[in-house]
Amino acid sequence: MAAAEAALLRKKATLLREAMRRSEAVREQAVASVGGRMAAVDAAVRPAQERTRNACILHDNVARSVQAVQDMVRQFDLVREVEPVISTGPSIGISAYLETVDKLRGARDFFTTKIRCKAGDDVLRRVNELLPKAAVELENEFSRLLSKCSKPVELELLFNFVPSHSSAEDPLNPVALLTLVDSRYIPLLSKLVQKSVELGRHNQILKIYRDIRSSTLELTLKHLGVEYVTVEEVETAENLSDKVDQWIQCLQITVKLLFASERLLCDQIFKGKHGFKDHCFAAATSKSLLTLLSFGQSIAKSKSLPEKVFFLLNMFEATWEIQSEVETVFAGHECSDNRKSAISLVKCLAGATKKTLSDFKDNIPKESPKSTTTDGDVHPITSYIANYIKFLFDYESSLKMIFQEPNNGGETIIGLASEITGIIHALETNLEVKAKHYKDLPLGNLFLMNNISYIVRSIGSSEVRDLFGNDWIPRRRKIVQQHATQYKRVAWAKVLECLSAQGLTSSVGSSTEGILGSIGNTGSYSGTTSTSVIKARFRSFNKQFEEVCETQINWAIPDMELRDNLILAVAEILSPAYTSFVKRFGPLVENSKNPSKYIKYTPEALEQALGNLFAKKLVQ
Repeated sequence: MAAAEAALLRKKATLLREAMRRSEAVREQAVASVGGRMAAVDAAVRPAQERTRNACILHDNVARSVQAVQDMVRQFDLVREVEPVISTGPSIGISAYLETVDKLRGARDFFTTKIRCKAGDDVLRRVNELLPKAAVELENEFSRLLSKCSKPVELELLFNFVPSHSSAEDPLNPVALLTLVDSRYIPLLSKLVQKSVELGRHNQILKIYRDIRSSTLELTLKHLGVEYVTVEEVETAENLSDKVDQWIQCLQITVKLLFASERLLCDQIFKGKHGFKDHCFAAATSKSLLTLLSFGQSIAKSKSLPEKVFFLLNMFEATWEIQSEVETVFAGHECSDNRKSAISLVKCLAGATKKTLSDFKDNIPKESPKSTTTDGDVHPITSYIANYIKFLFDYESSLKMIFQEPNNGGETIIGLASEITGIIHALETNLEVKAKHYKDLPLGNLFLMNNISYIVRSIGSSEVRDLFGNDWIPRRRKIVQQHATQYKRVAWAKVLECLSAQGLTSSVGSSTEGILGSIGNTGSYSGTTSTSVIKARFRSFNKQFEEVCETQINWAIPDMELRDNLILAVAEILSPAYTSFVKRFGPLVENSKNPSKYIKYTPEALEQALGNLFAKKLVQ
């Protein structure tokens, strides 16, 4: 139909040209006639001039009509020529195909702006059918070309590009980005995007880019060992510490290298299309980002075990350190959701850290209250918690950020200090309950002395002490001394009773004071106390002393200084009492048969026996 219309237009154009020729001849004849008879027939000139003017106007109109018909014919011919090319696709070459699409767009513009005619409407309709086909061909070519260029990044290449801590902080030594797509194809991909956008197909081209680059990025992460992780998988995972370390390294690689390189690629392909490129980058990285973050979120949401806090703190530090990179790579409104997701993980890890410490504190008093040590040694829970707190302070700066209470002028950081002292207080409460389960009361005192002393030494030898204030350690040392004093009072009471003059009355009822007063400066005894009573007292002392030593030689004071001080304190009470007793009442048994049976110990032997106490598990 269009061809017939074109033939008809060509015929009409021929007739118009013939009419123009005849009009030109008339005009020339009229001008010659008028020029020869100007003076004689002035009245006749005016009609001739009018005819001439009309002829000129007609000529111009015919000329314009001819030009319009010729332009229309050229557009008819152009559409007819490009139609098979459009249907064939870009096999002729992308540049040539893009030029063909431009010609077709020009034909559409021509028939849209010109005076409407049936032939033109038919051609315009055909053009509007061909352009969507051309757009689909461009999209297919974009998909084919981008798929061809999009391959997962090799692991060796990734680890060679792992950004170091120093390079991340040094603006003069920026992280080198990856070439994700061969640079030779970037201009072609960019042209295809440009043409698709001009055809109003930006949504389709953005979806193609998102799907291809997103799947490629996910595959790269999978090769790195990053996959979506659930809470259940975290809680049943083995070697979780290794997995956390691996995740931290992958976090650095993904944000600083893969995402940054993806951003650069997006900027290059969608050059000048700021809204499109931001949206496309956000869409291409969204799923990979969620996959990456899932591990951290699942760790944070998993069961609140004490050891988990160190995983959380390591991950918190890693995510905090890359915040500037996150802000940069996910800049812009279109990337706000990705940016918020990455930043929210930092808050999630901080919250989980607080909860883990709080739950740990709350569970300490419930920890096996009947579980004690048989020898009064430091309980495993004490050493565990003391070391736990010391290890916590390897992350002091992170803990201060998490508790969000900056240290002003050396004052105590109340939130963090409250949490740590709360843990210590919970431990002390647990230890006091345990101590009550000792049937041997002195061993309970020794147990508390050992454990609180361990806490004091552990805290005092670390940076944690600055958190507790100046009086915390002195107060705890005083408590240690109180338990030591209580131990001496209870453990040695019966032994010291044997060395008391009380009850050593004479057969005629003389008082203790009389007996003690009867001991002269020479140490001789002149009272009438029965020898058998004195012998019984010595036997009782020997029995009580040996029972205590036999029992307490198996007790433990692992701190050598604490042990030596306690033995010295016992000796300072026992040795003078024993020496005085022997001096006063020894003469009564010295002349008896086998006196060493009663006076078994010299003062030196007594102190030597004391020196053997608490030797179990000594720590230098």
